[in-house]
Amino acid sequence: MFNTMSSQITIDDFAKIDLRVGIVKQAERIEGTRLLKLIVDLGSEQRQIIAGLGEHYKPEELLNKRIVVIANLKPRIIRGFESQGMLLAAGCKEDEAKGIKPRVLTIDGEVPPGTKIC
Repeated sequence: MFNTMSSQITIDDFAKIDLRVGIVKQAERIEGTRLLKLIVDLGSEQRQIIAGLGEHYKPEELLNKRIVVIANLKPRIIRGFESQGMLLAAGCKEDEAKGIKPRVLTIDGEVPPGTKIC
């Protein structure tokens, strides 16, 4: 029997998500928050992504990392800053209660920025 941890989606649902390789070019802490402001190279453009990882990462630890980005997420204003995508990390809020801290998903090897993840 197949046991799911959450609701199942179809392959068509998954196909709506545009996952891309991004390279973190700039990273800084947003003063007075646990947020980091990242500038991420997606190949054809650079995007600003606001990530709630300031408790777990120093900005310099993310520089030049190849990360997984949801590129077609609708932009959102977070604490006055526009976030133009979302990076993926293992370890969600419910995991933190178990002592698991979030870890950014990274890409193995020299995959060019903007490469589609499928």
